Amino acid sequence: MPELNLGSGTLTAAAVACGTLCGLGIVALGYGAARQNEREDRPGFLHRVIAWLPANWTIRRVVIAVIVGVVTGALTAWPVATVLTTVAMLTLPGLLGPDRAAARRTERMEALAAWAEMLRDTLSAAAGLEQTVLATAEIAPAALELEMRKLASALRSGCPLPTALRAFAADVDDPLADVVVAALIMAAEQQASQLAPLLGELAESVREQVAMRQRIDAGRASVRTGVRVTVIVTLGMTLGLVIFNRPYLDPFNTWTGQGVLTVIGALFTASFSYLSATGRIDEPVRLISPASAGTVPTVEPGGAS
Repeated sequence: MPELNLGSGTLTAAAVACGTLCGLGIVALGYGAARQNEREDRPGFLHRVIAWLPANWTIRRVVIAVIVGVVTGALTAWPVATVLTTVAMLTLPGLLGPDRAAARRTERMEALAAWAEMLRDTLSAAAGLEQTVLATAEIAPAALELEMRKLASALRSGCPLPTALRAFAADVDDPLADVVVAALIMAAEQQASQLAPLLGELAESVREQVAMRQRIDAGRASVRTGVRVTVIVTLGMTLGLVIFNRPYLDPFNTWTGQGVLTVIGALFTASFSYLSATGRIDEPVRLISPASAGTVPTVEPGGAS
């Protein structure tokens, strides 16, 4: 079966059309992801897809990726290049850059351990639980400063301690914070004894998990480095061929070539996704779901009660 050669004008028009449709779809998904907290929780396929999208896919990032993808498709006259470039612009920065999410998580875990130790030491001075929480909020670790101020403001405004603690757990959004908060809620509601030793054990457990995550991150650093090298070499080779040896890529100017390019792009995407997944650490199940957080008065941190 003979190959169907396409003129540059036809391919350019097809690239722009495909890029526009792809861009509109991605922008719609990105806009929905940014506004999902403002909409009603409606179950459905689209809602699940939006919830699955990464939180750092902002509207600005999506628009820039689509524009670069459309320009690339127009310059190369390859419709598939539009889609591949758009996907690369959205995913590669997080893959090639430092794992800031893991660093923030480790910092928060260390802050939780420090807070648990402060609670233990203050409780040992025979202070009440609510007074202890208020006192430690004034010297909260930097990683939890905003959440602790909101917790203190809620307590000063008259919110019950268990409700304020549940709202604090929802703000922190961390499984380890749920463990500490659950111990405090049990002590507040059931007058549990020996809370100070328990907080000390929790702090020690959190620090052990921090050390474990740091060892895992160090062991997987070579995997991330390998991914970066592979991606950079692949992109550099492709860019070099496009600029310095474009005739070598002429077979991709056919429909068959575009199909082959689609398969190649899908294989690279699957490979990079797998390598990225091997560097992630599964988080434990949360003990306190966000839905269980009580409603607290909307008082600004530092505001009057």
